[in-house]
Amino acid sequence: MTFEQSWIEYDYNPFILFNSSGKIISLNSEAQFLLGIANASELFDLAQTYASISFGFKTTFVQLEYGRYKFFGITVGYEDEEQIGIKLYQSPSYKLDAKKPDGQLTNIYTIIDLCISSNSINSGVNFTKTYDPTIPEVILESNSIIKLLNKIYAYFAQSESVDTKVFYRVGEHIKFDGKKYSIFSIEISGDTVNADKEGEIKVFAEHYNYYLDPNKSKITINIPMITS
Repeated sequence: MTFEQSWIEYDYNPFILFNSSGKIISLNSEAQFLLGIANASELFDLAQTYASISFGFKTTFVQLEYGRYKFFGITVGYEDEEQIGIKLYQSPSYKLDAKKPDGQLTNIYTIIDLCISSNSINSGVNFTKTYDPTIPEVILESNSIIKLLNKIYAYFAQSESVDTKVFYRVGEHIKFDGKKYSIFSIEISGDTVNADKEGEIKVFAEHYNYYLDPNKSKITINIPMITS
């Protein structure tokens, strides 16, 4: 692998090269993780849509989102009718300089059940749960995750039903000290929210280095799967 090829391979931004029929010819490591979420044909269509009218390269600033990935722009280039490449410029959703989490091995299901139990007292909310049994105990600071979960459940307290899902994020990772860790998520959703509490949740999560994907009807906490 040449220096130029290595540069592309380890770029933080996904790069994919397609042939004229949309088959992937080459891609870098970050693009491999993106394709765990995004559909290759969708990205090929995106490249064709934003390509220059004539041969060459064209950069466009556009907001795109695929799972945890958020992009602020793309460059599309082609020099003939046989190949077309696309590079997506990533907006960091995780702090690149964040410290590896401290704490103790924690059973996340026990923590969630505790929070649901305490938030269901004198509440008419119907709490439902979907758990992935393969998620192991992970290192967390239990006091802070309990506080964050309680704030999120309070955010949805006026809902008729609140659903909690715990699932493994296939193909996604985060790095601490050069080592990759898989990620799992706690997704909490409801039909009614207290918008006044949204800012408080974001500030708390940022202070304790929790990675949130907020949405109008759901909030997702992304947690590195650190077991030792």
